[in-house]
Amino acid sequence: MISIKSIWKSFLDHQVLRGVDLDIMDGETITIIGGSGCGKSVLLKHIVGLLKPEKGVVLVDQVDITRLSVEKLMDVQKKFGMLFQGSALFDSLNVGENVAFGLKRLTRLTETEIKKKVEEKLALVGLEGVENLRPAELSGGMKKRVALARAIAMDPKYILYDEPTTGLDPIMADAINDLILHLQKELKITSIVVTHDMKSSYKISNRLAMLYEGKIRQDGTPTEIKESKDPVVQQFITGSSKGPIKMKIKELENA
Repeated sequence: MISIKSIWKSFLDHQVLRGVDLDIMDGETITIIGGSGCGKSVLLKHIVGLLKPEKGVVLVDQVDITRLSVEKLMDVQKKFGMLFQGSALFDSLNVGENVAFGLKRLTRLTETEIKKKVEEKLALVGLEGVENLRPAELSGGMKKRVALARAIAMDPKYILYDEPTTGLDPIMADAINDLILHLQKELKITSIVVTHDMKSSYKISNRLAMLYEGKIRQDGTPTEIKESKDPVVQQFITGSSKGPIKMKIKELENA
């Protein structure tokens, strides 16, 4: 499991995380929700060790990754796959090379073994036979699928999704939701999702956690969150501009 204990993080004079506590259980899909700029992606980067907190610890399978050397941290990071918000495919590489990127650098598999792995992972996301296409030839939904194939290429224990449905039309977004559910069932992995999309959150999650003012305001099942009596939670999940959450004009412009 992953256990986040009272982590604090600031950038210059802006305190983003203010003592976040959250446990993530093996095999569950947990979605972290919250407004723009509340620190969801910052929290995600702490979970995988891309950022270190000023205070607090992040335990991955009982190992505090905040205190590891670069070499030992890399060993832990091999347990993670990540789907970035913009897919982050390498334009200079074809689909097969994108999916194989980590396999070639972090494993000792032969070229034949890598080729087989790439084919298997692309088949899992419904993209057989596209290895030679370039990212520029793919639709937005296909790019997400390729990025997801790359994220699962090394058979991770944990997969992190940063806004997986952003930029997709509703039908394609729902197809990505179905794919997340399919991979969860097939691979038995732990999934951690960051999203603004409440429809997606309710569909894919065992549990939701709302980040607000640098802390976890509430976590629970989708039903528990829907029925929450907390006015801050209710305002966010209903998308109302009326309520205790005060949004600055600048935040609205960036939302």
